[in-house]
Amino acid sequence: MIGIFDSGSGGLTVLKEIRKRLPKADILYFGDIKNAPYGSKTKDELVALTAGAIELLQKRGAKKIVSACNSVSAALVVSSNQTRVLAPENLIEMIEPTASYFKDSVDRILLTATPATINSGIYQNAFEAIGKEIETVAIPDLAGAIEFGATDAEVEQIIREAFAAVDTSAFDTLILGCTHYPLVKDVFEKVMPTIKIVDPALAVASRVAERMGASEVGADTTTFLISKESESFRDRVAQLWPGAAYTIEVI
Repeated sequence: MIGIFDSGSGGLTVLKEIRKRLPKADILYFGDIKNAPYGSKTKDELVALTAGAIELLQKRGAKKIVSACNSVSAALVVSSNQTRVLAPENLIEMIEPTASYFKDSVDRILLTATPATINSGIYQNAFEAIGKEIETVAIPDLAGAIEFGATDAEVEQIIREAFAAVDTSAFDTLILGCTHYPLVKDVFEKVMPTIKIVDPALAVASRVAERMGASEVGADTTTFLISKESESFRDRVAQLWPGAAYTIEVI
């Protein structure tokens, strides 16, 4: 069983791409809505939340873990050491697969994410390791707004204000470095129609299929665990998988 965790609905974008590639896998998803958003948490808070999420998924039977939250990537090493033994090959995060995807690209890259992700420097370091420099834009309030049902107009205002001083014509590609952001990709495209917008979920899902796919042929079960009741979460699941069989459990 593959376990996936995020601060809420954002990781659904990663789950959707994984499910396309691994239609028979058994998947357990944890959305920590009670503690959302993660993007404004301290490193110590993120370490504790990440360790708790991994332990929960392992206790419920997940043998392989996908961190579908960019904000916790810097806390993953410490957190995984605090939980049950988890081999490195059984843990996949967002950053390295995304940077690897651009290894041979000549694009001028701009990345937007939460303050926790940007301040950790983890994306900047990953791209530097492949010989590339990127520019970044942190958006403090966007993930929370998306999680808790902000309107498209409200989301658009947040994005426009965040990019008001940025010359997007100086870049070819904008990476959405928070898994919540692809849920409003159409709004980003409206605000920045001339830049290519990339969802890292595709690179991450390809890595999951490559590394975990051979051993993950199950009964095609999908179970969602959420730490707080959320109609917005239930609505997004229904929209992404209309007619599909799944269960949602509030823990």
